[in-house]
Amino acid sequence: MTKLKDIKGTGIQFKDADPVVYIGSWSSVSSLNTARDNGSSVGTTTAALAAGGQVAPGLTNASEEWNGTSWSEGNELNTARSHFHGAGIQTSAVVVGGEAPSVTNATEKYNGTSWSNGENYPASKASVGALGADNEAALFFGGSPTVAETYEYDGTNFTETNDMSTGRNDMAACGTQTAGMAIGGSPRTAVVEKYNGSTWTEVADLNTARNGLGAAHQGANTNTLAFGGNTPPQTAKTESWDNTSWTEVGDMGTARYDLGGSGTGNTSALAFFGGTPPVTTATEEWSFPPSTSSTLQEGDMWFNSSSSTLKGYGVSIATGTFSSGGQTGSVHLDAAAGGATQSSFIIISGYPDLPTVEQYDGTSWTEVGDVNTARSLGGASAQAPAPTMLFFGGQEGYTNTEQYNGSSWTEVSELNTNRVYAGGGAGVSTAALCVGGYGSPAAYLTTNEEYNGSTWTEKSDLNNARYGGATGGSSTSARCVAGAPPGSIGDKNEGWNGTSWSEQTENSDNSAGRAGFGDNKDSFMVASGNSTAQSEFWNGSSWTEVGATAGSGQRFNMGGGTTSAGIIGKCSGPNPQAQSTEEFNCDNAVLTVTTS
Repeated sequence: MTKLKDIKGTGIQFKDADPVVYIGSWSSVSSLNTARDNGSSVGTTTAALAAGGQVAPGLTNASEEWNGTSWSEGNELNTARSHFHGAGIQTSAVVVGGEAPSVTNATEKYNGTSWSNGENYPASKASVGALGADNEAALFFGGSPTVAETYEYDGTNFTETNDMSTGRNDMAACGTQTAGMAIGGSPRTAVVEKYNGSTWTEVADLNTARNGLGAAHQGANTNTLAFGGNTPPQTAKTESWDNTSWTEVGDMGTARYDLGGSGTGNTSALAFFGGTPPVTTATEEWSFPPSTSSTLQEGDMWFNSSSSTLKGYGVSIATGTFSSGGQTGSVHLDAAAGGATQSSFIIISGYPDLPTVEQYDGTSWTEVGDVNTARSLGGASAQAPAPTMLFFGGQEGYTNTEQYNGSSWTEVSELNTNRVYAGGGAGVSTAALCVGGYGSPAAYLTTNEEYNGSTWTEKSDLNNARYGGATGGSSTSARCVAGAPPGSIGDKNEGWNGTSWSEQTENSDNSAGRAGFGDNKDSFMVASGNSTAQSEFWNGSSWTEVGATAGSGQRFNMGGGTTSAGIIGKCSGPNPQAQSTEEFNCDNAVLTVTTS
């Protein structure tokens, strides 16, 4: 057993209790003077502006300013209105449209002291989305009646630019005119889009579809917080954006919709007014501890002196769950697939003689360059980062190998052994393994070949002949699990060390068709056999059962990514099941560190 003093290169603290993971929280602060909903909101956590809105029983033109501690009355809007949004900051804001009480196209600008009328919006709209740095660089989009129109505003003129992908109104927004984000909206949706100064692109959806939500208005499109809204009913749910995905964090104290929001990102935000119902003055602040505080970071280690255990904070496979990865555009039966990460996964060809190749970017599927020889039952380099890939073997091709460079496929050296149902594959496009399979004449194969970037060479055989095994890792550190014939091979587990295969502890699910993913032989996942949703994790010495696939009983046999962020695809079955994919993701947790 390793002694604590012998662990090198890691700072370890002695603590009498485990530190708390601080993820931020909402706290109540001073209330608005006027209860309202459907008003405009802009600014930061310490300098926010609330304007107009709906009060019982009518509309208000009242504005209030937040100084980080309390609200004070500001100068009134020229036109009382509701169902409108604003862009900018407390001292430089602009609002358009809304209901006053009929739908209007009126524009007003705020200079920190007073409101003045500006050029009318191009159309009379309510619930138009708005974002921007100030009242001379703003972006307006969508609105009711539901449209996708987008306009850039320079302080004087509105200029139409490219439409959103999804028309909607009553959404949250954040960012600048050249780097903005539209979040949720009505018709009730979880859709999120980014604007880059020219075009909109869909990114990962919210976990909860909603309209009438708030956001950290001055947050970047890479880092923001979305909260509240109508699901229905009103919700207190809060989600944090890290430029890849949305994570549910602590709820607000007051569930509400049609609320205002301000802030600078997912560590600093303000939520105010809204419908509970009735309308409310409640104001809440989202915050993290100051940068000087002791916070728990991934990779931290400490010795708990009370329990005499070494602990750390990191990825917990046990917390992993499967969720939808979306539907591919085409049905790829018995296809090949691989990818180093969840957001660089490629599905290749498949039955019936489909040349189509599709790539996943973490959000959506896109068709890329077709293969030269369409075929099913082939293998692919499991850890190849997009846009590269190696595709080999398979029906109609048998020994064919093709290499992908991001735009086109090129025929390269053929396999030495004819085969279909190669056990997936390991490695990258220039250093890969082709493992097992079903040969011609008919035979289960132990054959293992290595590709070095130019040719295939036979290496040490598997111990157990099989086809369709779940394979992953690199050309020097790989794993092959399960396969056919069923009942005899379905639980077999072999590890590759770059020289030879060794039999290791069998997994518990004796199913032929399994998906595998992982970046080396000692960190590997197998998921969903022919008739089970069971998944198991291999840690280098033993198997642990983890979360089941969402599609219970579906047969997944295409996998890629890492064990903490993997993706699998379905290889058979009726539409639309045959087009389904699932992501596997893990949370961080406090873990007991064992050494040997």
